[in-house]
Amino acid sequence: MPETSIRLLIADDHPVVRAGLRLVLGTISGLSVVAEAESGEEALYLCSKHRPDIVIMDVKMAGIGGTSSTRAICQTYHPGTRVLGLTTEADTTTVSQMIDAGASGLLLKTCTVNELETAIRDVLAGRIVLDPLLQKGAPRARTAAAESEITLGSQQKKVLALLVKGFTNSEIAERLGISLPTARYHVSAILVKLGASNRAEAAGLAVRLNIVGADDY
Repeated sequence: MPETSIRLLIADDHPVVRAGLRLVLGTISGLSVVAEAESGEEALYLCSKHRPDIVIMDVKMAGIGGTSSTRAICQTYHPGTRVLGLTTEADTTTVSQMIDAGASGLLLKTCTVNELETAIRDVLAGRIVLDPLLQKGAPRARTAAAESEITLGSQQKKVLALLVKGFTNSEIAERLGISLPTARYHVSAILVKLGASNRAEAAGLAVRLNIVGADDY
C-alpha cells in the first residue's frame, strides 16, 4: 500500500451502505479504507486506534449520532482528522449543525462516486465541501432572528476580520501563524455559516452585522 494513500474510516449503521462504500472506495487509487464503524461510539474508538485522515460519517446514525461524533472527533479527541458527512436530508439545519460541529463537508447519499472522490480529496486539502443541492437550499437572505444565531469561534472571527481587510488565504495563514489548509478551511466555514456565496459577500455581511470588532483584528 502506498504511503501516500488517504486513510478512510467509514461510519454508518447500515451494513449494506458500509459494504458499498468500502467496495467503491477500494477501487480508487490513493484511497484506503482502514476501518468501519456502526455507531458514533465505535467511530470514536476506531479513530483512536487507526488514526484515519478522514471519517466518512453518516449524519443520522445509531448511538450518539453523526453530529455529536463529529464534534467529539474534530473539537476534542482527534482535531487532525477531517470528517465528511453523508446525509439523506437536504435541509439547512443539518448543514449548519455539522459545520458547527467541525465537519469539513457534507454530501447527499445520492452523490456520484466521482463527487465522493473529489470531496474526499478537497476535504484533505482543507476545503469545505457541500453538495450542490445543499448549497441551493442555503438561505441567502437572512432574517433578524437568523442573523442573531450566527456563531463564529474566536479564530474564525480573526480570519473574518482579516478577510474584511482584503487579506488572501496565504496572508491570513501567515498573519495568524496557521497552515494554508487551515486558513482555507476557516474561510470556507465562514462562508457557509454566513450563507455567503463569496468572500466579498461575507465581508459585507460582517460589516453590516457588526460580527467582528476592533479586538478581532
